[in-house]
Amino acid sequence: MSQSLSYRDAGVDIDAGDSLVEKIKPFAKRTMRPEVLGDLGGFGALVEISQKYRQPVLVSGTDGVGTKLKLAFEWEQHDTVGIDLVAMSVNDILVQGAEPLFFLDYFACGKLDVERAAAVIKGIAAGCEQSGCALIGGETAEMPGMYPDGEYDLAGFAVGVVEKEQVINGRSIVAGDIVLGLASNGIHSNGYSLVRKIIERAQPELDAEFENGKTLRQAIIAPTRLYVKPVLAALKQFTIKGMAHITGGGISENVPRILPDNTVAAIDAQSWPLPKLFQWLQQAGQVDIQEMYRTFNCGIGMVMIVDAADAVAVQHFLQQQGETVYQIGIIRTRQGDEHQTQIG
Repeated sequence: MSQSLSYRDAGVDIDAGDSLVEKIKPFAKRTMRPEVLGDLGGFGALVEISQKYRQPVLVSGTDGVGTKLKLAFEWEQHDTVGIDLVAMSVNDILVQGAEPLFFLDYFACGKLDVERAAAVIKGIAAGCEQSGCALIGGETAEMPGMYPDGEYDLAGFAVGVVEKEQVINGRSIVAGDIVLGLASNGIHSNGYSLVRKIIERAQPELDAEFENGKTLRQAIIAPTRLYVKPVLAALKQFTIKGMAHITGGGISENVPRILPDNTVAAIDAQSWPLPKLFQWLQQAGQVDIQEMYRTFNCGIGMVMIVDAADAVAVQHFLQQQGETVYQIGIIRTRQGDEHQTQIG
């Protein structure tokens, strides 16, 4: 008689999945908000909308970490990509004025390594905690044969809420408004296919000191900055006409997403210092500067557009919240069909 088969024989370890859930519960618990009903581990998560909203609008966003994961695999650094995952979604919904309420993650692998997965999800919980967002659940999928050994994929989904009359959509932007740039924390989570190509070509010494006591490896893998708390604080004090999260497409392609068709953001590239990491990428990869601006954030992770009369006050307020902020440009009238971001 042939031997009886089990799910474990097919490559799926249910006990490992249960162990992971128990490991991550304390991290998730620290992210809870009053609106969350029930505990982690149910078939679905329940979240009520606070009665402080008169006309609540839900704002949702989903994203991944992209090929930055390839470096996490190669360098065995799994504790920060979870922060990247959260930041990519919560920063996206933030630009419409939304306060993030909750976050769900999807972690998929060929064979579940509990310690590695726990490190990733601990990072997700840390990102949620930093942005005041509840980690209310997710999915861990063990799928033998789907992924190479030691690799996994990540996706995330965030939901936030904003008062209908306070939705930020860019429609009030006019010529003369000021463009503010909030500093990035490095490359964030976009452009890593080019980053990896540059590393392959340049063969740098990754563990030599690069800047401020950090190695080049640490600078490259640094997690995406979370802008939620300082920006939400600013929204309570000032009118922000438009915001753009500088992700794939860089400064050149993200700013136009919030501009009326008859306007252009004229960006002064000399108004902020190009960080050393981006200087290295440009030189090591011989990357054209305009290609840099349409691939990377180049030191600006979030853009705000405000009335000229408010620009200095908003800048100072955000600086008091711990952000580094530059006045990087002005909105002007568009000439013909010119590109809506002009960087010079």
